[in-house]
Formats: sequence, structure tokens, C-alpha cells
Amino acid sequence: MAKNGEPENVTVNLISQGTEIKGDISSTGDIRIDGTLIGTLSTRGKVVIGPTGKINGEITCKSSEISGYVEGKISVAEILNLKASSKIMGDIETVKLSIEPGAIFTGKCKMTDDNGKAGTEKGDKS
Repeated sequence: MAKNGEPENVTVNLISQGTEIKGDISSTGDIRIDGTLIGTLSTRGKVVIGPTGKINGEITCKSSEISGYVEGKISVAEILNLKASSKIMGDIETVKLSIEPGAIFTGKCKMTDDNGKAGTEKGDKS
């Protein structure tokens, strides 16, 4: 059920294998990429990058599951799942992170709480 008067999000967008898009994508729905995107991707929904999917650019989304290749910054509001076949070359910012054995991740990772604040170490009084 939709919250705060927003319409329910039932849209699923698909960029299939063999398709290449150069440009920015903005959506309110879920997106699955099995092709190639060169540009930024921003959605209030879930992003799924299949094993053949490739993104060269920035991703901003609610949640994401990645099995393919991403070169660029990834910002996820809830949970990011990196599957064993994924290869990430860039920085990650998320609340929750799951990495399967075999996944490749080269970059920095910033874990935040639900309010966007960075986590603190034990004994840190900030």
C-alpha cells in the first residue's frame, strides 16, 4: 500500500541484453538492466543489474541487486546486494550491504543509518 498519498509503484522498466543507452535515466519505478547504460540512473524503486548488465555512471536508488558490472558511485537508501558474479569499480554508500563470496568490489564503502548519518565506532562519542 502506498504511503503519504504517493501512488503505488507498479512500474518495471527493462533494458534488455543487446541494448545500449547513452544518457541519464530517471524513474519512479523499478528498473532491470541486462544491457548497457552509459550515464546516471536515478529511481525511487529497486535497481536490478543482471549478469550481462553494465553501467558506467552513477546509480541512486531505494534498493539494488547487482550481478553485472558497475563503474561509478552507487547510493542506495536501503539495501545493496552484490551477487557472486558482480564487479563494482567505484564507491558505495548504503544502509545495509550484502556481498556474496566471489563478488569483486574496488572502492570505498560508507555505511549510514536510516537518517543518512555515518555509523560510529565503539567508543566514538560523536
